[in-house]
Amino acid sequence: MTDVLHTSRMTVGYHHTPLIRDICLKLHRGQIMTLIGPNGAGKSTILKSITRQMDLLGGTVYLDGTSMADMTGKQIAGKMSVVLTERAAAEYMTCRDVVAMGRYPYTGLLGIPGRAGQEKVREALELVHGQELADRDFSRISDGERQRILLARAICQEPELIVLDEPVSYLDIRHKLEVLEILGELVRRRQVAVLMSLHELDLAQRISDYVVCVKGSTIWKAGPPEEIFTTGCIRELYGIGKGTYYAELGWTELEPVKGRPQVFVIGGGGSGIPVYRRLRNQGIPFAAGVLHEHDVEYPVARALAAEVVSEKAFEPVSEEALCRAAKILEGCSQVICTVERFGTMNAGNRRLAEMAARNRPGGI
Repeated sequence: MTDVLHTSRMTVGYHHTPLIRDICLKLHRGQIMTLIGPNGAGKSTILKSITRQMDLLGGTVYLDGTSMADMTGKQIAGKMSVVLTERAAAEYMTCRDVVAMGRYPYTGLLGIPGRAGQEKVREALELVHGQELADRDFSRISDGERQRILLARAICQEPELIVLDEPVSYLDIRHKLEVLEILGELVRRRQVAVLMSLHELDLAQRISDYVVCVKGSTIWKAGPPEEIFTTGCIRELYGIGKGTYYAELGWTELEPVKGRPQVFVIGGGGSGIPVYRRLRNQGIPFAAGVLHEHDVEYPVARALAAEVVSEKAFEPVSEEALCRAAKILEGCSQVICTVERFGTMNAGNRRLAEMAARNRPGGI
């Protein structure tokens, strides 16, 4: 099968100075490839070099099996569309006009789409849920709406490949999800290939088929998400020295407050997480327990608590764990219980809460 995009020993950089060498990427139809890495690593430089906004310093980029050096701008536009973070210059243009610009590879000298082209514009607007924006001034819509319209313009080109540089930057969570859902639909339904850069690791982990790590003067590592999004890999890629990155859930946590625990939190099932973070932000060292090792809040407690008392997954709270928790609890000036109901597996925590209530006249 021919790759939609293939780079062979590509070297990119500025002013004849190489930044990243020997970049070899292969992207198939129906795939999403995402570039991740620290700020300034060169992700945007790679994308701008592939899209010919910057000159290559070496190597070759093939688009659908043909060297881009041998293709005209119109030929490239018929196969690849580009969405960048820079604000598009579209003064006095409606959103429909902006989307219609995507028909450039298929129009005549006047650049006016015919009846079939107008239908493509309508379909593209519909796909990004932008019908209600069609007649509005492009310069007067929100960032989220603008990004959807630029996506519609890219879709209108009917490309085999869409290249996006940080497509969800500056968008709120709702619009981030909308944009990525649209890209997912394009990949699934139309078998379009997507190449993009993302800072949001949790989103990259969920949407990508293949992830490329850019670090230093080379491609540091590449592979499917399950190989890249590990705690060790991400810590090394970004040079994380403080705080915690928990790969399985895409969570990051700040450094814990060190010292003897002043508060004991009896939590579980995620109920204790807001308390952990509040105590950490208030600079109060705390202990947590008894938490099962498969509990969703266990990794957060491990990251933020001064001490954690744990139990093996799917096992009832043991007497040993209960005794350890009780000993730590005795040294704390406050106990917070975030659990409303105790089941069979965490019945020991009910005893712990009752013990704390007996020893504290004001309750817990």
